[in-house]
Amino acid sequence: MAVGSAVRDRCRTLLGHQEEIRYVFPALSVGPPGLANFLIVVTDGAVSVLATRMLRSDRPVSVYATYPRATRLGPILPGGLIELGTMTFEFDEEYAAVVGAADAEVFAPETLPLDPLPHL
Repeated sequence: MAVGSAVRDRCRTLLGHQEEIRYVFPALSVGPPGLANFLIVVTDGAVSVLATRMLRSDRPVSVYATYPRATRLGPILPGGLIELGTMTFEFDEEYAAVVGAADAEVFAPETLPLDPLPHL
């Protein structure tokens, strides 16, 4: 299931409306700093890891880390894991296509279909 527009708006507000959000998906850190909920936000210029509220994983509260847009999110490891920087994140398999599309946009743009909902 796609992340809703309200979550995207909260992420956009936290990031300062500077760049267009391309992809957002929720993830759970499974290594240091311990179990915590995050939103991974891919914009035109960066990949940001947003910390969320403890019981409201749809409410970002701070920017935990930022990486250049050329950072590869995959490969997806068994169990729906990705490594980003020094952290390992687990995410629901329904977001595997989002991770793949975010990587393809930078590393293999010719493989992407046209966006059927460009206004979201």
